[in-house]
Amino acid sequence: MRISPSTKRLLIGILGGLSLLLLVAFAVFQWKRQQLLTYALGEVKAKIERKYPVILTLGPARFAGFKTVEIAGMSLVPRATPTDTLLIARRLQAGLSVRSLFAGRPVFSDLEIMTARLTARKTATSDNYGFLVKKSKTSTAPRDTTKGTNYGLLLNQLLETSFDNVPGEAFFRDFLVSYVSPRHTALLRLPELKIEDGDIKGRLTANIDSVTNELGISGHIEPGDYALTARVFGVGSSVQLPYVPRRFGALVSFDTVLVRLDSKDFEEDDTGGKLTMRGSVAARNFSLYHPKLAGDEIEVKRGSLDFITTLGRGTVALEKGSQVTVNKLVLFPEINVRMKPNWAVSINVASAETPANDFFASLPTGIFDEVLGTRGTGTLTYRMSASLDMANVDSLKFDSGLKGKDFRITSFGEENLNKLNTAFRYTAYNDKGDSVRSFTVGPPNPDFVPYNEVSPYLIHSITTAEDPRFFTHKGFMEKAFVKSAIQNIKEHRFARGGSTLSMQLVKNVFLTRQKTVARKAEEALIVWLLENTHLVSKQRMFEVYLNIIEWGPSKYRWPSGKRGVYGVKDAALFYYGKRPNELNLAESLYLASIIPKPKYARYSFDAYGDLRRSTRYFFRLIAEIMATRGLITSNDRENLPYSLSLNGPARQYMHFSARPDTTRTTSAADSSQFEPLNLIDLLNTGAAPDAGVNAGAPEVDPAKVPK
Repeated sequence: MRISPSTKRLLIGILGGLSLLLLVAFAVFQWKRQQLLTYALGEVKAKIERKYPVILTLGPARFAGFKTVEIAGMSLVPRATPTDTLLIARRLQAGLSVRSLFAGRPVFSDLEIMTARLTARKTATSDNYGFLVKKSKTSTAPRDTTKGTNYGLLLNQLLETSFDNVPGEAFFRDFLVSYVSPRHTALLRLPELKIEDGDIKGRLTANIDSVTNELGISGHIEPGDYALTARVFGVGSSVQLPYVPRRFGALVSFDTVLVRLDSKDFEEDDTGGKLTMRGSVAARNFSLYHPKLAGDEIEVKRGSLDFITTLGRGTVALEKGSQVTVNKLVLFPEINVRMKPNWAVSINVASAETPANDFFASLPTGIFDEVLGTRGTGTLTYRMSASLDMANVDSLKFDSGLKGKDFRITSFGEENLNKLNTAFRYTAYNDKGDSVRSFTVGPPNPDFVPYNEVSPYLIHSITTAEDPRFFTHKGFMEKAFVKSAIQNIKEHRFARGGSTLSMQLVKNVFLTRQKTVARKAEEALIVWLLENTHLVSKQRMFEVYLNIIEWGPSKYRWPSGKRGVYGVKDAALFYYGKRPNELNLAESLYLASIIPKPKYARYSFDAYGDLRRSTRYFFRLIAEIMATRGLITSNDRENLPYSLSLNGPARQYMHFSARPDTTRTTSAADSSQFEPLNLIDLLNTGAAPDAGVNAGAPEVDPAKVPK
C-alpha cells in the first residue's frame, strides 16, 4: 500500500512530537531525579549529624548510570575538633533504587569507596573517634572504681558499634587506616576489601607498633545476629601478633587463625552489665616464645579454643563448657579472674581420657622435647586445680595429677629414660650453661660410689633436709610445692625451691638449668614416668643423685686435672680427705646443708673457719628430726659436735684467716642460745638466699625409711 506524501508528513510530525515529548519528559525525569538525589543526600547528612557530633561534607553527586550514583568526595569531621578530620574519601559510588528515590525512601546498595583515609588520633586528654562508641543509657549506677573497669560493657559497646555500621554490600579500594596514640601506632593498608551478601574477602598490610604483616582475609558476617566467621592468614609468611612483644616481651605467630563469634548476650545489672560470648578460635602452626616460658619456641601444629566467656566489672571468666584442643589432646578448662579490689584467680582443668600415643604426639614442641616420640599402651588423663587470692597469699591451693589406665611405655622418645639403670655419660654445666666436666656414672668410673658404700649418716641427713618422704612418695610433694610458691610470691623472686630429690635428679640428668615454666613442666612429666612405671628403683635413683650433684666450687681443679666437686666421693675428699663410708654425723649434716648452694659453701663459716650460728642451728634441728624418726640414736644427737674440721683441699681453697689469740666458743652450750629460725630459711645455711633444690621444710615423719 502506498502512503501519500501528506500522510508521511503527518506521521513524521507525530513521531517528532512524541520524540520531543519524550525528550522533555526525560529531561524532566533527569532534573527531578537529580533534585531528589540532592535532597536524599541532604537527608543522609542531617541524619548522621543528628546521630553523631560530626560535620559530614559531601562533594557533588551525579548519576553515572541509570542506578549508579557517584559522589565526588566526602569528609567526616568531629565537631569537638573541627580541624581534625576523621575520614576523607576521594570518590564514592553506590547503587540507588530509582523507585525508592521517588517514593521518598532512598535505598543505597553496592557501596564503593575509593582512595579513602581514616585517621584516628588519641592524646592524653582527648580523641577524635570516641563519639562512635555508644554510651550506656539504661545504667544509672554510680561508678565504683574499687571494682575496676567493666570489660563486658566496653566490649559490648565496641561490638555493637562495629556490627551496626557494617554495610550490606561494600567495596573498599585503596583504603588507608591509621591510629596514633601516646603508646601505640597502627597503619593498615587495604588495596581491596569486598563485602557482598555478608561474604568478606580482601587483603591488607598491617604495621602495628613496628610489627608488619601481609594478610589475607575471608569470612562471613551477619550483623543483625552479631555473628562472624573470619579467616586471617599470612601472605608469603607467618603472621606475627603485634602488641604482645612490647607489652609482655613475647613473640606470638601463626600461619592461619580462624575466629568465630556465634552469639553475644549483654545483661544490664547494678555493676554496669555482664557480657557473655560464645565462639571459637583456631590456629595452625601456632608459635610462642618468651624466655621465662621456654628456651626455644613453643609450637603447636593445630590448636583451638571453643569458648563460653563472660566479662563484667573487673572480672573475666572462661566458663564450663569451654574446650581446648592441642593437636589430639582435649582439655576442659574453667578459669575465673578478678582484677579488683585485689587480684584473684581460680583454675580447673581436666583432660579427656587420651590414648597414650595420641597424648605424647600432641605435646607441644619446645616444652616436652625430651619425651617427644615416646610411645605406649593404655590411656592417660590429666587434671589440675589451683586458686590464689593476692589479698591472702597463704590461701594458695594447687593440685595436679596425671593418671594412667593400663599404661605402659613401649618405646622411648628423644631421651632414653631407662639409661638411669645402666652406666651413662653425664656432663656437668655451670650456671652460664658452659660444660665443666663429663664423666661416666657407673662402675666403669673409679670415682663412682655404690649406694651401700655411702655413710648412712649422709643418706639420712640428705633425705631429712631435702626430701623426708623420698622413699615413700611418687615423686611429688604438693604441700612443699605450695609452701615454696607462697614464699616466692610474697618475695617476688625464686626465694625457695619446691623440688623433691626425684625432680632434682631429673633436672640434672635429662634437662637444663634454665628456670623456665617449660623445664618445670617437662621435669614433672619425666618424674611421673619414672615414679609411676617402675622404670627405676628409689635406691638406684638416690645412688645416681649422690654421684652427680655439685658439692663445691666448679672452678676448683684437682691434681688429676678434673674440675669441680661432683659426686659424693669428690665431696668427702674435698672437705674431709675421707671416703664416703667414713663420714660421721656432723660431716654428713654439713654436706646436706650446702646442697642448695654449693658455691656458697664458704659462707657457712666465719672468717676463721668456724661454723656460723645458722649452720649450727641447722645441725641441731636436723639431728633432732633424725632422732625422732629413729634414723640416729639419742646418743648420736646428744653428742653431736657443733664444730667441723676441714682436712681436705677445701680449707686452703676457702682461704680462712688465722685464728686470733682469743678463746672462741663453739660448744653445744653456745648453740642453745641461738635465736630460733624459720624452718624455710634453714636450707640456705648462711649462704645466698636462693635455695633452689628443697622439697620444703623438714617434716617429722615416723614412716620407716631404709637405714
